[in-house]
Amino acid sequence: MAGASEGLGAAFADGVAAAGLDVILVARSEAKLRERARAIEAARGVRAVPIVQDLGRADVAEALREAVGDREVGTLIYDAAYSPIGPFLERPIGDALTAVDVNVRAPLALSHAFGGLMAKRGRGAIVLISSLSGFHGTALVATYAGTKAFSRVFAEGLWDELRDAGVDVLCSAPGTVRTPRYQASTDREVGPVMEAEDVVRETLAAIGHGPTLVPGRASRAARVLLGRLLPGRLAVQLMSRGTRTLFGDRD
Repeated sequence: MAGASEGLGAAFADGVAAAGLDVILVARSEAKLRERARAIEAARGVRAVPIVQDLGRADVAEALREAVGDREVGTLIYDAAYSPIGPFLERPIGDALTAVDVNVRAPLALSHAFGGLMAKRGRGAIVLISSLSGFHGTALVATYAGTKAFSRVFAEGLWDELRDAGVDVLCSAPGTVRTPRYQASTDREVGPVMEAEDVVRETLAAIGHGPTLVPGRASRAARVLLGRLLPGRLAVQLMSRGTRTLFGDRD
């Protein structure tokens, strides 16, 4: 479970553990990660192995393969994300490149490293967490939205490639989720906000029924409206209006 120290990632770790499965928790915040691992073990009676790792490093797959050792990774869930907020040209380019490293390079590399082992065993699952913003360009989070579009399209292609090898691939693309990071970034709400546990429940139930899930009825309705009923230009403008309301018109 990549990105498991808090928020949606922590909820995924707990949801998997609730099914009686051991979990490997990966994040760079050591204190939060170890606290989360202890809480899961106490509540769920399974083993929770914390691995402190910066998912933005170039050799993340090699580092995690070494840290995991001979433990079998049956399901890879990648929820970690970096989202620079603000007009693209007003932020350092390093912020955008970090988003690419964390949101694109890492899930790509980990899917290759651990997906290969799953294919050899003939079983396994890969779950990549995207976003509704990955369906349309969105102002103030243009880089984040672009990386989430990659996650979705990559997962869909991988789903078809690996299904005959016994490996399920799923892209889960929720809308707004109530997490500590979201609440710290804005004091406003636009549209429905899902609870992390609801996203986890729908996503885990959808494994094996991929390739793409939009959790939540309201989010699915928004996806139909924006993706099928409105011209693309108008969909981008509506998505962008929402982010400007959430984060302030910073451009």
